[in-house]
Amino acid sequence: MVDLETARQIALSFPGSEERDHFGIPSFRVNNKIFATMWINHDRMMVKLSPIDQSVFNSFDPSIFYAVPNKWGLRGSTFVELAKVRRDMLEDALNIAYNAVIAKKKN
Repeated sequence: MVDLETARQIALSFPGSEERDHFGIPSFRVNNKIFATMWINHDRMMVKLSPIDQSVFNSFDPSIFYAVPNKWGLRGSTFVELAKVRRDMLEDALNIAYNAVIAKKKN
């Protein structure tokens, strides 16, 4: 289990990351691009993964990692249930999302 404050600290631990409001919820960005959002009222995060990475995390446990139920989910946006996720798994998912945004900036 990871509490909201710990999840926030992990997201902000990446170089250049910052927290900003995104339609009333906290978002975590690097280079002005979102790599995660925090859904405080639902005790979950959304991480921007590729569809392949989403599938890998979902295969671990679909009650912890699952596609956002809309077009963004089809593109890899993945909900993470903070009450169930191990810290190391959340760190891995956030690291992948963060690095994907960094890689896009370099291209």
